[in-house]
Amino acid sequence: MRLAPTPSHTVGPFYGNALPFADGGRVAPTGHPDTITLRGRVLDGAGEPVPDALVETWQPAPDGTRTGAPGSMRRDPATGRDLGRDGVGFTGFGRVATDPDGHWAVRTLPPGGVPYVCVAVFARGLLHHLYTRAYLVDDPDDALLAALPRERRETLLAAPEPGAYRAHRFDIRLQGEGETVFLEFP
Repeated sequence: MRLAPTPSHTVGPFYGNALPFADGGRVAPTGHPDTITLRGRVLDGAGEPVPDALVETWQPAPDGTRTGAPGSMRRDPATGRDLGRDGVGFTGFGRVATDPDGHWAVRTLPPGGVPYVCVAVFARGLLHHLYTRAYLVDDPDDALLAALPRERRETLLAAPEPGAYRAHRFDIRLQGEGETVFLEFP
């Protein structure tokens, strides 16, 4: 039996058309009053947009729990087609493809117990995805932020967008000047 390649087995472009699912960026329950938007662009080393990247987000619920809820990958039991989210439960997980200009966005709830949303980036040219954090506030007591020089620390801060209601901008630079701080896990 021959198995199909998985995202870690191929350079791509693969992510933008094979892994996104309906409503992948709608993490918050529909109409929830505390919904925030986290959005940005994925950029390469030259500052050019990456039009076929995939951005995943994970976070605890506003009360700090990390159990999530079913609904991220609902499927029609008869056809197997992707139905997207149920619009009610908070899953804590989002997955969106970038558009042709490298833009991505998730609508979520503020994370409880931590000042950040965890982010993973899949993109062409990467054999393994990259992990980072989008900090919604500059927390001086956060061990990771405190360990970084100011210019590197700023690559992890999602800036509130002036004139946009409850929106934060978090651009992800894959390499070069202003490269986002990426985390390594054993």
